[in-house]
Amino acid sequence: MPNPNVTAPTGAPKPSARQAHSSYITANDGTQIYYKDWGAGPPVVFSHGWPLDADAWDEQLMFLGSRGYRTIAHDRRGFGRSEQPWNGNDMDTFADDLAALIEQLDLNEVTLVGHSMGGGEVTRYIGRHGADRVARLVLVAAIPPLMLKTDANPEGTPMEAFDGIRAGLSADRSQFYKDLSVSFLGANRPGSKVSEGMRDAFWRLGMQAGLKAAYDCIHEFSETDFTEDLKKVDVPTLIVHGDDDQIVPIADAALKAAKIVQGATLKVYPGAPHGLVATHSDQLNADLLAFLKS
Repeated sequence: MPNPNVTAPTGAPKPSARQAHSSYITANDGTQIYYKDWGAGPPVVFSHGWPLDADAWDEQLMFLGSRGYRTIAHDRRGFGRSEQPWNGNDMDTFADDLAALIEQLDLNEVTLVGHSMGGGEVTRYIGRHGADRVARLVLVAAIPPLMLKTDANPEGTPMEAFDGIRAGLSADRSQFYKDLSVSFLGANRPGSKVSEGMRDAFWRLGMQAGLKAAYDCIHEFSETDFTEDLKKVDVPTLIVHGDDDQIVPIADAALKAAKIVQGATLKVYPGAPHGLVATHSDQLNADLLAFLKS
């Protein structure tokens, strides 16, 4: 216990603003949003996929944080360590929460990186709030422009598939996440080197998500059309996708998004699954660093 009679030496360093700030920001409706903030330098903000949280980005946060970048990742409302309100589990609110994070941390020249559903979040952020604070955009195995099969999007995924996710989540979400980890990480492919620990990590993060938010988000990631948001993207954009993505097929996502975003760079990872953030972290880290330096 500190001795109250001992005076700190003159000139002793004081905690910086970065050291002293809270790990939560307050969204427009008062919801507390958790974030982690590592390193110093140009800011890179990461938005996670469903049903994960900010911890899914740890390899990227540490890699870029060790190379002169300030890396920030938040838990979407309803997920991880953020509060779990009943309402607000929709793309517009998620984009507004991201805007609150960026504004309250006073970030500028930000590189936004979104995986899967997080790719929708960062795209909707630009569509809704503009790119004044954004320098670059990275979409990783992302859901835009639209996942659902419709008359206008005949290559999409049928509604029955999403109804199956809802049923599985409602019946036994723990087993559902264990089963989903297989296709998410490509562990069902010949020669897969996905470890049991990697599958367990997926399950752990999924179980930290509130059931209400996880359920609501099935509608958001499957039926939200991001076409108009993509048309508003006017910053350098990198699109990364695996050609063996069993969750968000590349033909209906990255290949279309790359045609909508003017000047976008598309990188296809041969044989990579949806969870390439984990399975191909070294390759993704190298591509992120090269893009940041470009």
